[in-house]
Amino acid sequence: MKTVFHSADTRGHANHGWLNANHSFSFASWYNPERVHFGALRVLNDDIVAPSMGFGKHPHDNMEIITIPMEGILRHQDSMGNSSEILPGEVQVMSAGTGIQHSEFNVDKANELKLFQIWVFPREKGVTPRYDQQKFSPEGRHNQWQQIVSPNPDDEGTWIHQDAWFHLADLDAGTTLDYTVRKPGNGMYIFLIEGEATAADQTLGRRDAVGITDTDKASITAAKDSKVLLMEVPLEW
Repeated sequence: MKTVFHSADTRGHANHGWLNANHSFSFASWYNPERVHFGALRVLNDDIVAPSMGFGKHPHDNMEIITIPMEGILRHQDSMGNSSEILPGEVQVMSAGTGIQHSEFNVDKANELKLFQIWVFPREKGVTPRYDQQKFSPEGRHNQWQQIVSPNPDDEGTWIHQDAWFHLADLDAGTTLDYTVRKPGNGMYIFLIEGEATAADQTLGRRDAVGITDTDKASITAAKDSKVLLMEVPLEW
């Protein structure tokens, strides 16, 4: 087993006033040659958007984009004709493929919008763009892994064009969860959203992460009540 530890305070940071963002991997004006990606995982942004503010229409292509709101309401519109609101407990997926344009705004006039946006390199370029949005029950991730993303349209959760699996878990203090990779050779990136836990002999605090490779199994033990995001991704694709 090999591990790489990314503490929360080593992330890139940019405060634009309307947007306060932390970047786990190189993004926009922040570049760290040792933090460009973890396998197919290219972007993990921890964003806080001010009331009534957001991202105007902008393009994407050949990227799988996963958005997970934590607080507030995200208003989405895109060039495929989709217009929707995404709430905490829901997950949005866009396969940018041959190209899309979209906008994202905080519809609340008084409260901040907090979300994670994640980009994953697709296994193939030039796919037809697609959109999906699904709601997940809190009970489904209490002391267990709740699959929110997979490569399989018929599997639990939503899906993307990559051999990647994403899981959430809300752990009570003292709980241990084991995880086995779905595809041999994949790596695991464990991001602690809240709480305190240990994974691969690494102590994690709020927004810390550990990348795990060269093994098909890992476990996480919560020292305090914790929220976890585990992303299994190909290391080569």
